[in-house]
Amino acid sequence: MSRRLIVAALAAAVLAAGCASSGGRPKPAALQDFQPQLAAQPLWRSSVGTLNFSLTPALRGNTLVLAGSDGAVLALEAGSGRELWRASAGAPLAAGVGSDGRFASVVSRDNELLTFEGGKLLWRQRLNSRVVTAPLVAGERVFVLGVDRSVQAFDAIDGHQLWRLQRPGEPLTLLEPGVLAPFKDTLLVGQGPRLAGVDPLQGSLRWEVAVALPRGSNEVERLADLVGPAARSGDVVCARAFQSAVGCVDAQRATLLWAKNVGGIAPVGADARQVFGADASDRISAWNAASGEVAWTSDKLLNRDLSGALALERAVVFGDAQGYVHFLSRDNGQTLQRLATDGSAVVGTPLRAGDAVIVLTRKGGVFAFRPE
Repeated sequence: MSRRLIVAALAAAVLAAGCASSGGRPKPAALQDFQPQLAAQPLWRSSVGTLNFSLTPALRGNTLVLAGSDGAVLALEAGSGRELWRASAGAPLAAGVGSDGRFASVVSRDNELLTFEGGKLLWRQRLNSRVVTAPLVAGERVFVLGVDRSVQAFDAIDGHQLWRLQRPGEPLTLLEPGVLAPFKDTLLVGQGPRLAGVDPLQGSLRWEVAVALPRGSNEVERLADLVGPAARSGDVVCARAFQSAVGCVDAQRATLLWAKNVGGIAPVGADARQVFGADASDRISAWNAASGEVAWTSDKLLNRDLSGALALERAVVFGDAQGYVHFLSRDNGQTLQRLATDGSAVVGTPLRAGDAVIVLTRKGGVFAFRPE
């Protein structure tokens, strides 16, 4: 089982999806020959240690903040890969890192929230809910989303709790990173299949929009939690609901623009023109961002355990389980470029930092490429 999906019940955890039947997982599609149509050169390479969880680095300005499963937390200069500072949580981590450029926060497997400033540990706080989503640091606050969908806010300077929001939920929740993001003066939170807008000062609910309608004969089949990170373009936020749908929400008006029933577990990528994502078999689709109409689909990378998607001007970028980074044409999904990393799976979602694309691998490799 190459991609491990787990759902947590109130009393126990069960395997939800990603397990193959008696025949085993389908063989990954063979890579096809192509004629490069996009130049890309490696800029720099670094390491963060082994990554046993999904990690998308926190980028603020030219500072890239990362965390490894063994507890390493470090900041790199995004343009050069130069290390700015390095610290240790002193324990293995359960979730990635959130940072506003000044403060950086992580969550340990011992269920402690730790916050650093410039590599110095400021405080630690015991949490009462398991966490697998990277904290969000904004406005001198640290926001934490639990697997039970509770949301907590802490003062970034001293760690005291400011508020806690607990919503009623289904008995099963997804043990995968959820949606936790800023939007103007609102905190966006995934609450099951709903995208919720929360007052970041008071912790009160402002609005919520359903991206999917859970279906199925049992609780596992009805799982439709929003998978993070969400993709934002202006006022529009697009996200995948686990194995259920892809949809876009106008977060300013709190309205659903469109949603399409489609399976899949990896985050989508989007900009003002298109939304991109791979389904459960890694069939890639491009949707019109305004209408949700399918622009094209591609079967070239079936069963290659694709990462989340990153939309660029000319290409959409995916990583796969063998460490390849695929640059596909936005127009038709044809391969424009393919780059190798260290042979281990690309984790999280590729990230754009200026004119560079940052990719992380299971072995902890941090790779920066510059597409021309």
